[in-house]
Amino acid sequence: MSDTQGESKYSCWDFLITCVGLPLFLTDIGLDIWAAVIFYQEKAYACLGVLLLLLVGSTLLAQAYSWLWYSYDQFKMKTKVEGLPTQRQLMVLHVCQLGVYVRTHFISFIRREQKPKTEDITVSLTHDLSMLRIIETFSESAPQLTLMLTIILQTVAQRRRAVGSASAIAFTVTAYHRSLRSFLPDKEKQQITSSVIYFIWNLVLISSRLTALALFASVLPCFIFTHFICSWLVLFFFAWRSKTEFMESPCGEWLYRATVGLIWYFNWFSVVEGKTRYRTALYHGYILTDICILCAVWCWKMSTDPPDFVIEPMHTLITAACVVAVYVLGLILKAIYYKLFHPNLDKNKIKGTSREQQPVNEPNVGDELDAAKATPSPPPQPCCNKRMRKLAESFYC
Repeated sequence: MSDTQGESKYSCWDFLITCVGLPLFLTDIGLDIWAAVIFYQEKAYACLGVLLLLLVGSTLLAQAYSWLWYSYDQFKMKTKVEGLPTQRQLMVLHVCQLGVYVRTHFISFIRREQKPKTEDITVSLTHDLSMLRIIETFSESAPQLTLMLTIILQTVAQRRRAVGSASAIAFTVTAYHRSLRSFLPDKEKQQITSSVIYFIWNLVLISSRLTALALFASVLPCFIFTHFICSWLVLFFFAWRSKTEFMESPCGEWLYRATVGLIWYFNWFSVVEGKTRYRTALYHGYILTDICILCAVWCWKMSTDPPDFVIEPMHTLITAACVVAVYVLGLILKAIYYKLFHPNLDKNKIKGTSREQQPVNEPNVGDELDAAKATPSPPPQPCCNKRMRKLAESFYC
């Protein structure tokens, strides 16, 4: 049966998540501008400076990844649409912080062609885009949400901004999960229920983590930066010890490990293949302990040296206990997901792996001629995103 008669790699749920994710992404940008204007009008220049630093740093990081991935592929464009900008024009677009935006338009134009041969290319480009959005989410939206939660009692506008950031984070993580599913040999058997559970436990864990950071920052705003640097150094060390192999250059790999440390500061992210049960348990034990310490420091400061807003001691203890309990609830939901919905596969069963790892013997010249006469030329292999395939191996194997 031809590809045109086969089932599309994009289900209706994938399309729905993509459609919902794009408006949330655009809404998040609008709320960024709105928050910056409010900070300026209220003369909250410290918060404005932090917000701008997060925005600029996040887009620079995403553009750097986008440019490195183009360079790793030697700027070989798979479609005529991608080939429109030259290498120099592509560099200018990335310098102008438009590289990720251009990638999005490449995908939209290729999707309009509706040709079977472009479907694998669309999937490959979508994989890169989902990873870029993960990087942007945990380098911009998650820190911003911590900032907004810290000052959430001040204005209603910041509450709306916090809701927008939380929604963007949740859908980005879910879209990344759906993107990895394309490497499963039986993708059609993976129901939307698995993505719903995945979405819920990630939302619960991230919300608890960000709330604990916000509570700590509300009483010790200067020490939150010290906490981040110290925690990031520890997590970066473990990312280095994990011996990741995601990028194709030494500098790019160090950048990736530093980014993994940033993501781990907020949420777990699988980076190496193999049984990660003990690494995951160690990570969540570390984060749960850190959350308990942050909440304990917040309770202590609220009782000894409370800030401008005053909360009754009983409510303080209840709030801290709820934050810890919510994180434990998220761990229970995560265990349910891995017990009932998460497929554990052998590495060779991941799509795009077994073909590339088959040994190649060096035939004689006569054997090459006989083989050319006896067998027709093999069909072209489908396009496979090797970077995201590595992440799929670390997630499913």
